[in-house]
Amino acid sequence: MPQTRLDTARIRAARQVIDPAFLDTPLYRCEALEPALGCAVSIKLETANPVRSFKARGTEIVASLLADHGPQAVVCASAGNLGQALAWSGRRRGLDVTVVASRHATAAKLDRIRALDARLELVDGDHETARKRAAAIARRDGIRLLEDSLDIQTCEGAATIGLELADSTTPFDTVLIALGGGALATGVGHVMKDLAPETEVICVQPLGAPAMTHSWHQRRVVTTDSARTIADGVAGRYPIPAVLDDLLLVADDALLVQETSIIAGMRKLHDHAGLIVEPSAALGIAAILENRDRFAERHVVTIVCGSNVNIDDYHRWIATAPTHTS
Repeated sequence: MPQTRLDTARIRAARQVIDPAFLDTPLYRCEALEPALGCAVSIKLETANPVRSFKARGTEIVASLLADHGPQAVVCASAGNLGQALAWSGRRRGLDVTVVASRHATAAKLDRIRALDARLELVDGDHETARKRAAAIARRDGIRLLEDSLDIQTCEGAATIGLELADSTTPFDTVLIALGGGALATGVGHVMKDLAPETEVICVQPLGAPAMTHSWHQRRVVTTDSARTIADGVAGRYPIPAVLDDLLLVADDALLVQETSIIAGMRKLHDHAGLIVEPSAALGIAAILENRDRFAERHVVTIVCGSNVNIDDYHRWIATAPTHTS
């Protein structure tokens, strides 16, 4: 097993801390998608929970540790899903939660953070600006800074998805994972390499936000000046070195996909799986659409990682997507 920062025993123990509402999410073969994609496709559905994304698997661990041993206040930067998850986990345990986000973040995500009683601070600029502000608040107030992907709990929480995939009675060849900061990819990837090493681990990122993918291919941190994608949940520009080190050990490939393919993937999931998803959750389908020959005759699992989306934006996007199945 490659020596990442993660530990499979800790990941197994994490299942005892995480609220069962976020565990054992549906995993099923979606035959209705297969004619359009040319391969066997299974969906791991991480949207059927109270925060509609996988992020609470990690924030449940963080909040539990803080409630038992740490400061009773925590701050994070978020594009929306992490903040919502931390607000949910923190409110349940009586923690004081502050979330810093770009004022341009998805409004539906910001509304849910407010509804969960977190303090929300909006900044001009993008997610990297929010990260700097969150760090400044933590230093000023002496509170816990939760850094997605760098904090091992976010990775090991996400890794519990890998345990559920590895325990599946249905074998599959490839798992497609949305790649942003890297918590989901390194977490699931670690477990696959440990418990199901024959499974190919492929990360997928938008062409307009390619920093981590370029870093993986060049085996060094590569930053970008901007991120231009509708997939706001994976639009980072500054990969974290320690996370990249883990990703290099557990990922077999990293692919970039176009915005038109992401939108087409959202439409496919709507039309053939009955799922309304945010753009990041459609990255796996987008990868299949752009690489049909590579995945033909294979059984592919895609992790549908979130469904927090402004409905007006969603309808506008999928209205531009082709409706044919080839």
